[in-house]
Amino acid sequence: MADLPKTMYDKIWNDHIVTTNENGLGLIYVDRHLVHEVSSPQAFDGLRAAGRTVRRPDCTLATVDHNVPTAPRGARVRDLRSLVTDPESYAQCVALETNVKDFGISYFGLQDKRQGIVHVIGPEQGFTLPGITCVCGDSHTSTHGAFGALAFGIGTSEVEHVLATQTILQKKSKNMRINVDGELPEGVHAKDVILYIIQVIGTSGGNDCVIEYAGSVIRGFSMEARMSVCNMSIEAGARAGMVAPDETTYAYLKNRPLAPKGDAWERAEAYWRTLKTDDGAKFDVQVNIAAADIAPSVTWGTSPQDVVPITGTVPDPATFTSPEVRSAATRALEYMGLVSGTLMEEIAVDNIFIGSCTNGRIEDLRSAAAVVRAAGADAKVASTVTAMVVPGSSAVKRKAEEEGLDVIFKRAGFQWREAGCSMCIGMNEDSLEPGKRCASTSNRNFEGRQGFNGRTHLMSPAMAAAAAMYGKLTDVRRFHYKETQSRVDVDTPPAADDPVAEEESFIPSHTIHPPPVSADKTSPKVFRVLKGIAAPLYIENCDTDMIIPKQFLKTITRTGLARGLFYNLRNGESRDFILDRPPFDKAAILVSTGKNFGCGSSREHAAWSLEDFGIRCVIAPSFGEIFRNNCLQNCLLTVELNAETCRVLAVDAEAGIELTVDLEKEEIHRLGKPPIPFTTDPFRRGYLLNGFDNIATTLRDTDAIAVYEGRRAKQRSWLESGRQKITIKPSGGKVDW
Repeated sequence: MADLPKTMYDKIWNDHIVTTNENGLGLIYVDRHLVHEVSSPQAFDGLRAAGRTVRRPDCTLATVDHNVPTAPRGARVRDLRSLVTDPESYAQCVALETNVKDFGISYFGLQDKRQGIVHVIGPEQGFTLPGITCVCGDSHTSTHGAFGALAFGIGTSEVEHVLATQTILQKKSKNMRINVDGELPEGVHAKDVILYIIQVIGTSGGNDCVIEYAGSVIRGFSMEARMSVCNMSIEAGARAGMVAPDETTYAYLKNRPLAPKGDAWERAEAYWRTLKTDDGAKFDVQVNIAAADIAPSVTWGTSPQDVVPITGTVPDPATFTSPEVRSAATRALEYMGLVSGTLMEEIAVDNIFIGSCTNGRIEDLRSAAAVVRAAGADAKVASTVTAMVVPGSSAVKRKAEEEGLDVIFKRAGFQWREAGCSMCIGMNEDSLEPGKRCASTSNRNFEGRQGFNGRTHLMSPAMAAAAAMYGKLTDVRRFHYKETQSRVDVDTPPAADDPVAEEESFIPSHTIHPPPVSADKTSPKVFRVLKGIAAPLYIENCDTDMIIPKQFLKTITRTGLARGLFYNLRNGESRDFILDRPPFDKAAILVSTGKNFGCGSSREHAAWSLEDFGIRCVIAPSFGEIFRNNCLQNCLLTVELNAETCRVLAVDAEAGIELTVDLEKEEIHRLGKPPIPFTTDPFRRGYLLNGFDNIATTLRDTDAIAVYEGRRAKQRSWLESGRQKITIKPSGGKVDW
């Protein structure tokens, strides 16, 4: 019998299965692992506590990006202490540098000329390749799916799991395809396309799915544009986003430092060409988008689905259907300081941010510079606006300077910065002040995302540049500018004889296999029956930035985060948040009536803060997938019930009625009322009821992992080639910039 047609996702999934358990959960091999300073310290500490080593250091690449300063560095010779003055940020940078040394991991530190945002440096170095699995403790790992890779974000506990075993436990997602066909109108860029997609399907539209983007528009996009689209798949609720590799992909990757060379390239490309979805393959969900329907777009609210054309108006919450959505829209307008019916082009801005892993690549900077150039040689950033351009990597910065883009920006009054995440997350000095409004090329407009009480409007780099020149949200089509033709030489890699390329080769020369170890000495936690106070929460799309804001991500421990739980809500003007009111200040259960609880970031700190507060169970109509996995890792139960039932439980909670959540019977009990049944997938249920060390359990399959690695070395040998000696500069080392 002939094999059934398969999607690209099916093929990559099947090629990476090490084992499958009785519940259908796959142990998936990880080809590429990216690590940064914020989500990794606790993972390395876990390895040390258990006496474990990193199984495949050659498959991991680390960098600092989230909270490093991006201000111009001035003097040419600096050390890490003077580069990172914030004590908490410095501690995280030093912790990462110590960890990569101790465990033999590849590292691009601040002293390395290849440092940059983790999702920018992976592709530009050729570390990202088609057909691989790629994970990182960062939700925007979906970016790498633009190369035909299965790439997704994970929590810190899963980071530790990958380091120790080079595998991850995963439930196979549904297949979803989004076709974008036709001719894009003037002024429409990749960012407008993905914002429109999210507006159409919603921020939970991709829940439980891996999205394959297809159609003539996607095929016509450059790799950088495809990366922007895949980057924001997580904002649509998807586990990952993918684009099938093609000639555009191969041209981008050819001759990059870590891409296969010679015969290895030929073998790799032959495999990559087999990855496209077969004719007749089944998709669980299909969405068709007409390119002509997409206009230059901008967000108006506090969710990436709050999108309108730049020529539109601020919507009226009364026009939305469900009470949760109406409430969310009303709250968003109040937070954003906007009034229904206001023309988007009448909204003044205070700040402009061009950068991030969504739009910090050279093509993005070229697009913004084209608008500034079209404004005229003497045009300046509006006097009321502070504007900054933050390249996504040091290589992007150098390339932009070679092309004179920095001169265009600086002459117009933009700040020209060093590489880093910057104001996308606002963990460093690049933070939005309370009440200020920012036109941003980043990926999230959540409350407080760029700064406490800061107001964010998402848009393309061209639109952000237009807003900078006018001081208001502005239709970029006013400028009638001509874009620079996309070129394959984007982020040109160093030549083979370039000393930068040879200065710090970064792949270890050998594989380190962990010795046999037993489970941690501490007994795993279990969840069986929980009785306690339930706190009601009436928030749609309650995101992880809301659950715990970014300033609490600078910790290098897992504890002490209860004070950060819903910090901005508990410390706002009203100071009357539900968890601060008796008896809810002793709540053990949280009942959300709004869907998509825990959407957004992969930060495991959200689960840690709930646990530290004393909450062991969250009930909601739906959950962000990474958040749900992080809860499982910390023995927190997530219960999914329909919205109507959640509203009933919220009413009981308001009345102070205690709930009993019985996982053994899969029932929720209320005094004098019939029990409410719920279902949990068998693996999660068994995991919580019995408690076990995930890593120790996986290490029982070490033989199976080794067999898979042997097969991988034969079938996809290009993933094993090109190992070089690792050299890591000390934190106090002098750097010639």
